[in-house]
Amino acid sequence: MIYYVTDNSAHSVALSDIPEVEYAALYNDLKERLQEQRYHIAHYFATPVGNRLKFYLLLLDDKEHKVMLSSFAMDYYDDVALPSLTALHPQLHPFEREISELYNVEFDSNPWNKPLRFSFDRRNRNSTIDTYPFYTIEGDSLHEVNVGPIHAGIIEPGAFRFICNGENVLHLEIALGYQHRGVEKEFSSTDNRLRQTLLAESIAGDSAVAHATTYAGVIEKLLQSPTNENLIKERAVALELERMAMHIADTGALSMDIGYQLGQVACEALRTMTINTTQAWCGNRFGKGLIRPSGTNKPLTEAKRKMILDNVAEISRRYDEVRLDINSSPTILARFEECGIVPKEEMYRIGGVGMAARASGATRDIRSSHPFGAFAQGYVDHQSVVKKQGDVMARLMVRANEVLQSAEYIRDILNSYDVSEEYSHPDYTSALTPNALSFALTEGWRGEICHVAITDEKGSIETYKIKEPSLHNWLALALAVRGEGISDFPICNKSFNLSYCGHDL
Repeated sequence: MIYYVTDNSAHSVALSDIPEVEYAALYNDLKERLQEQRYHIAHYFATPVGNRLKFYLLLLDDKEHKVMLSSFAMDYYDDVALPSLTALHPQLHPFEREISELYNVEFDSNPWNKPLRFSFDRRNRNSTIDTYPFYTIEGDSLHEVNVGPIHAGIIEPGAFRFICNGENVLHLEIALGYQHRGVEKEFSSTDNRLRQTLLAESIAGDSAVAHATTYAGVIEKLLQSPTNENLIKERAVALELERMAMHIADTGALSMDIGYQLGQVACEALRTMTINTTQAWCGNRFGKGLIRPSGTNKPLTEAKRKMILDNVAEISRRYDEVRLDINSSPTILARFEECGIVPKEEMYRIGGVGMAARASGATRDIRSSHPFGAFAQGYVDHQSVVKKQGDVMARLMVRANEVLQSAEYIRDILNSYDVSEEYSHPDYTSALTPNALSFALTEGWRGEICHVAITDEKGSIETYKIKEPSLHNWLALALAVRGEGISDFPICNKSFNLSYCGHDL
């Protein structure tokens, strides 16, 4: 047996139940299996265990809604090179690059074995962001354009190196890793569950609810504690409010980049109304303080339930007018259509996820493929919004339709919410299952989020791994601008709106 098979709703898995196989067996299986679009990697990482390096793989079967776990090991100082899966399946590139960077593991024939994050605990301290080996092309007619790492806006650092022939972009390479935050190490350095929750909320500030929900799922599986109906519904409402706020904000940002001021101003107002709704609920516009393991400190009252319903209905009505205006404007359509195309096949090859993948026809959506919370309990009948054009306009239309869809979900959930039901308080002290692996998958507004925790014999978290959807989709942005004019980069970039801090863990 190569895999232990489970799903996104099951409890944690005993480490002894996860098969430890030879790398050759796993390689040969993935070599064939990943040719099918139904499979993709949720996470793949290594962690020291005594004098060995233990590798864990989480493989998703989107058709059967299963999560397949496997592992292998090698001596910590073993010089044997492992055959690279990236050479066959590019979706593996960030995982193999991180393992090489952290532990000096060599993957033979890896075509792009460059540092991924320049983590503070990387093995080769001589490898620095200042000496990042950007790809180059020689040619008298070519020139390079560098953007960043310091940007004009108030955003995190990231370097974009374009190779151009005149105005035409031949290649874009994106170098991240300027922040060295050490977020994953912080999770394993403390047993304070409240501190861990605050860390989860800070992984990516625009996805505080999504990451806190994923962390709570990991912990609750280790506690083997069921969550009550109202708590599940509240988390779904918070997650969909976050999705609405960010999709509306991105609609406004795209409008701003092409000079469509009416759309920009309207979306700024609606995004403010959305996050102020979250603030009126929990005291924070980004939902911090709202999601806690096994309980809540901010249960919905009847007044707040009605307030959310009224606000969401108004936001949805007004945003739909913006959507219709965009769809009926020849000027806007001429700018967004057939710009920044990423074909469906490329999205599948690189492991693209979330709304960007769905805009290219790649149906990657954890809410339906590996349901969690309200989506697993049947409180929401989710149908993924999918477009096939793969351009800026398709990514915008996925966002627009998801805003309206999220508003419907919130209405349906809150109409069946019983405010009289007693709520449970957060659990920060109960013992976690020892010697276990726990994972949770959540569909944030960008896409698939995966958290994995491994506990030791005392039940303390000794390894914590995070995968943010931007890890895959930065490469999609690089592909989107190939063949475009360099002046198209801003709207291509905004159409993805990827996370720097979510990558620079």
